[in-house]
Amino acid sequence: MSNCQTKNSTSIKMKGSKYIIAALFCLIGVGIFAQDYKLPAYQKFTLKNGLTVFLMEQHEVPKIDVSVILPAGAIYDGEKAGLASLTAVALKHGTKNYPKQKLDEELDFIGATVNSFAGKESASLFADCASKDKDKLLDIVSELLTSPVFDTAEFSKEKKRTLLRLEQAKESPRSVIGSYFDKFLYGDHVYGNIISGTISSVSNLTPADVQQFYKTNYIPNGAAISIVGDFNSKDMKATVTKLFSNWKQGKQQGSELASKPVTKPTGNRVLLINKDDAKETTFYIGAPGINRNNPDFVAIEVVNTLFGGRFTSMLNDALRVNSGLTYGASSRWSPLKNAGSVYITTFTAGKTTEAAIDTALNVINRLHTAGVDEQSLASARNYVKGQFPPRYETSGQLAGLLTQMFWYKLDDSYINNFQKNVDGLTVAKAKEIIAKYFPKDNLQFILVGKSADIKKIAEKYGPVTEVQITEEPKKAF
Repeated sequence: MSNCQTKNSTSIKMKGSKYIIAALFCLIGVGIFAQDYKLPAYQKFTLKNGLTVFLMEQHEVPKIDVSVILPAGAIYDGEKAGLASLTAVALKHGTKNYPKQKLDEELDFIGATVNSFAGKESASLFADCASKDKDKLLDIVSELLTSPVFDTAEFSKEKKRTLLRLEQAKESPRSVIGSYFDKFLYGDHVYGNIISGTISSVSNLTPADVQQFYKTNYIPNGAAISIVGDFNSKDMKATVTKLFSNWKQGKQQGSELASKPVTKPTGNRVLLINKDDAKETTFYIGAPGINRNNPDFVAIEVVNTLFGGRFTSMLNDALRVNSGLTYGASSRWSPLKNAGSVYITTFTAGKTTEAAIDTALNVINRLHTAGVDEQSLASARNYVKGQFPPRYETSGQLAGLLTQMFWYKLDDSYINNFQKNVDGLTVAKAKEIIAKYFPKDNLQFILVGKSADIKKIAEKYGPVTEVQITEEPKKAF
């Protein structure tokens, strides 16, 4: 074949590839690949002790995934910040029948994993294994939840590791800014509690504190367990009933604290966290957000995709692509049961702090004044629909979904009508969503940087409260 023929052949192939790629994008654009996703069938029942159980059979892969959620998050820490987190981790320090070493050996032998942690409102446990070993794994999970030992020696090790992480976090603005933001926004409300705790609070925690927190908060009533994977539901129901029916009910203390109204800010404020050696300024611009079961949640997610929820968002275009002020900028919603927050997050060189903040504020104003057009809204709708099914492809993702739906009191329609609700968002409705939920006033600015260089800039945006990064977030500012 001649060089000319080779070139022509290559050209034809390249053109053909371009046409195919273009056609694929067109198909995606009109939503052909975004088929309606429906929640797979599952069983739900409640044990006499109040534990809610979800069972969903998925036989494609020979494994099972377990997700547990309990009313044992940081909002119940009281004056002992970090207690919920340390208790959740300490579950894995062993039980009477599975001391720490034996527990680790048993899990390794069957190739299983168990992880536990606490969040703001709840504590969670996730586990998985091959389906042939499900009885062993469920026996372990049952013991961890109902009869942990809280070994003193293991507690001491975990406490030291936690204190080391807290000390190291002071060197990283992105590691601490979230805790300062929550304290600044929520004040004395329990939603301002710091999940990881502080050095002073964790230093004072004892094994007795962990045991008492467990006794008070690790109770079946108000908790849920979901099991998804390769099993027979009838047999699994019998197993779960046998393993968890003796878990004693309790009366949780302080469960009403989270439902108290959050005091909303009445003006712009700035919290400046000084880090003397900082070359960059890391900042949040935030405000109160929404609770998780807000009826406009889906519409907000679509609009936020345009505003700051993807790489091609308004924020990232303005702060990264068009100006080079940062490597990335985004907007995030953090909804809880009874309240929530929303914030812009990014970082920039110290000398471009003012330009970056002003650019972010200009994007907020543009969102309110110009709104969104049909073309950009269609793009966001397709993006959100395209991202939705992959969230729930695996048995582990489905197990987590069921416990999250339980926690936030979401029914099946949240999943089954999701894509329909996305498609129902019009330009006019988007304008209403922006006006109602996307804040442009009473903004809370959290800046971590070198105060000597940026304090005058910070004063431009509101009254400034200055603290040192070496200090611990205060109960209220």
